[in-house]
Amino acid sequence: MTTYFTARDGLRLAATTWPGDAHRVPLLCLPGLTRSAADFAPLAARLRGQRRVVALDHVGHGSSDKAPGLARYRIEESLRDVLDAMAALHCGRAILLGTSYGGILTMVLGVLRPSCIAGVVLNDIGPAIEPIGLEDVQNFVGRDPALPDLAACVAHLKVTMPPLTLDEHGWARFAAGTYAPDEGGIWRPRWDTRIAQVMQGGAAMPDLWPAFGTLAHAPMLLLRGALSELLAEGTAFRMRRKRPDMAFVSVAATGHCPTLEEPEARAALDTFLAAQP
Repeated sequence: MTTYFTARDGLRLAATTWPGDAHRVPLLCLPGLTRSAADFAPLAARLRGQRRVVALDHVGHGSSDKAPGLARYRIEESLRDVLDAMAALHCGRAILLGTSYGGILTMVLGVLRPSCIAGVVLNDIGPAIEPIGLEDVQNFVGRDPALPDLAACVAHLKVTMPPLTLDEHGWARFAAGTYAPDEGGIWRPRWDTRIAQVMQGGAAMPDLWPAFGTLAHAPMLLLRGALSELLAEGTAFRMRRKRPDMAFVSVAATGHCPTLEEPEARAALDTFLAAQP
């Protein structure tokens, strides 16, 4: 079910919610920079009845409003949106699952509101981001290929995305979560491509290792695409040294970032979430 709520500045934001056991801590899913709440539907289906799942559409993504000005796409604004969502959706304490950009928000949230984090899943993201991977993301965010149909979207993504272990059905679903037809039938990005301008004009990424450290109280799972150019293998090793209790899975033959439907990712998520209250 899609739920709409109003952010502090009046923008309408959207979240998708799936019901579950009200006595268990909910799972709050924060998608990547070009993704939406729809990415978490298969996971929510597996958890149906077990745990409430809430997935947010960031401003300018999916069913949420686009921002009138570029400054609204800054990280600090997105963090306020997450806090607004948690309040509006009665999700004051949650297990956070953050994919890429969503994982950055999760780590910084540990500085601002550590008590609201009951557990953490970081999907192909860590306290250090490789420049080459960040450049690839920036280029993709700012590009509108204006494609004629879903088949063209699939073909485009197969040659532009990092390696993903998807069958044809999986590619079609992934493409439909990436692009959508406009009123003229042209398939365009499901996010505001102006976000790339914010990335180009923004300051350097802050040192996120202290933010990662604030999550020490929370059980944690790290998923890394074995071929990821955004989260280096060395960074993942350092994260594991700092958090020897952290569960870790490398998703074979996958770049940035796992879709969460790979067999090893599914198994790791199911095991981790089953162990949480």
